[in-house]
Amino acid sequence: MSTLSLEIRPALAEDLLSILALYQDAFQDEQVVTQERAQSIFQTMQRYPSYTLYVATIENRIKGTFALLIMENLGHNGAKSAVIEDVAVASDSQGQGIGKRMMQFAMDRCREAGCYKLTLSSNLIREKTHVFYESLGFRKHGFSFWADLD
Repeated sequence: MSTLSLEIRPALAEDLLSILALYQDAFQDEQVVTQERAQSIFQTMQRYPSYTLYVATIENRIKGTFALLIMENLGHNGAKSAVIEDVAVASDSQGQGIGKRMMQFAMDRCREAGCYKLTLSSNLIREKTHVFYESLGFRKHGFSFWADLD
């Protein structure tokens, strides 16, 4: 399978089942939302300005996905910033350059939008993933904090 035929495009509602299967494969330690809940969330996401769920396909088969939010800011002289979430590549397609192409695509969209930074977070135990992101020019910066609100 060649990444030369890789297409990255905004996800469609009919892609959600494949995306959920991809998340189940990639995020084995987490539960995946139901199809009905995914439809509702997807509809909400589409109402956000500059928030897009993308899929990476080869021969019309979804091999990867990520969400990209580009946001306006009052700080940093009004420069935009962006966040990548829910990055996943099918386990049978890892190591083929799909993740790299998805991240390059996201960085290009951010440059076009005039973003001053693009951020993402990754679990501390995912050391191979960190090496991957660093190879693309991402740097560790500061600390990421979260509060359990359950």
